Amino acid sequence: KGDCATIGQQIAHEHGYRYVRQIFDGFCEIEEDPLSKNHKRYRRAIEQGIDPVKILLEHEHVEWAESQIPKKRQKREFIFNDPQWNSMWYLMRHLQMPTVPDLNVTGAWEMGYTGRGQVVTFLDDGLEFDHPDLLENYDKEASTDINDNDDDPTPRYEPTNENKHGTRCAGEVAAKVNNNICGVGIAYHARVGGIRMLDGDVTDSVEARSLSHRPDHVQIYSASWGPDDNGLVVDGPGRLAKKAFQDGVLHGRGGKGSIFVWASGNGGRYSDSCACDGYITSIYTV
Repeated sequence: KGDCATIGQQIAHEHGYRYVRQIFDGFCEIEEDPLSKNHKRYRRAIEQGIDPVKILLEHEHVEWAESQIPKKRQKREFIFNDPQWNSMWYLMRHLQMPTVPDLNVTGAWEMGYTGRGQVVTFLDDGLEFDHPDLLENYDKEASTDINDNDDDPTPRYEPTNENKHGTRCAGEVAAKVNNNICGVGIAYHARVGGIRMLDGDVTDSVEARSLSHRPDHVQIYSASWGPDDNGLVVDGPGRLAKKAFQDGVLHGRGGKGSIFVWASGNGGRYSDSCACDGYITSIYTV
């Protein structure tokens, strides 16, 4: 009651406390002060088994008082029940060995960056969108089938299971967490689509149609393919694909520009240079 700071200081002095701060209007914090000349009053109450809080409550200006007791609080880190999570060292190695670096993805997650509100589509051999790790994040509007000219990106199933690449790429990005299945996506709240375009003849037209699918809706286009990585091939996008890149970065994503992400390739064992890949060296790709 009354001016908190002034009265708080008065009460603290009278009872052997030290005034610390005003927390809210009408709420002040005081603490034991061994140097106060009135500290004996505080100690005497303790020795007599009297709760100092009760003494404070008897003061005409005090309506509420409570001893502040430390509470146990535990930092909530990312522990998922997905069986492959503990093997994903590149995402969470610092949780096991704090001095060893990783991608620092958990740091981004702690800040709230989990892919929520983002739409990523994968230009590949198809997308098994009904997979339990992907179904919840599947975005039909970000999907199509260029190879068969329909809207279903489901891969063509055959005995060698060759057409699994696109589904795996999508899982790396947006696999659902805490469902006891497989691993954890790096942006596990992102919406994902699939553009089936690698399971057939890949022409400049096919690439252009894939790169320009729904630029008003898709924000990120991910492609993990390119010319042969054998150290002998130099190739890149044709005229139509270049046009798709240009239109995307100028007009896609609501005028902010589509984001095209490209894999650097697997040619290291052949001394292949990704600088010979026109998709990777394009000014329009990341």
